[in-house]
Amino acid sequence: MQVEVGQIVNTHGIKGEVKVKSNSDFTETRFQPGEVLTVKHNNNEIQLTVTSYRVHKGFHMLKFNDINNINEVEQYKGDFLYQERDHEDIELAENEFYYSDIIGCTVFDDEETPIGRVINIFETGANDVWVVKGDKEYLIPYIADVVKVIDIENKTIHITPMEGLLD
Repeated sequence: MQVEVGQIVNTHGIKGEVKVKSNSDFTETRFQPGEVLTVKHNNNEIQLTVTSYRVHKGFHMLKFNDINNINEVEQYKGDFLYQERDHEDIELAENEFYYSDIIGCTVFDDEETPIGRVINIFETGANDVWVVKGDKEYLIPYIADVVKVIDIENKTIHITPMEGLLD
C-alpha cells in the first residue's frame, strides 16, 4: 500500500530540482538518495529515484535520477508523491501514526458528539495540527491534553477540547 508523502509545489533552478511540501513525519528517511517515489501524473504512475535531498527555506528540495532539466519536471508541479507504506527503516513509536491513518477519522468530543472528519494535517514545529471539517473547520492540536483516544481500526478519535477550541 502506498502513502502520500508530499506534493511537488514548484521547480527550483534549471537543473531539474523540485520543491516539495512534505506530508510525512519521516522525510529524513523517505527522501534520502536512492529512495523510490511514485508521482501520479495524468492517470500514470511514474517511478522516480531520489539522487539528492536537502532542506531549503522550509521546503524539501529533491532531484531525481535521469532528470537534469527544468523542462523534464515542470509537468509534475502540483502532483503528489507516494511511497510504499511499509518502509523498513520506519518504526512507529507509541502515539505515532501515519498521516494516512489519521486523515479520514471522525473526531468526537467528551460527550460523544461528532465534531467532523480530519481532512488535513500540518506541522507547526511544536506539534502537528489536525484540520477537522464539520459544520465548520476546526484546528485541533495533536497534544496529550486534547487528544485522548485514537482508534485507527474504527477510524475514530476522541478529544477533550480546550476552552475556545470549538468556538
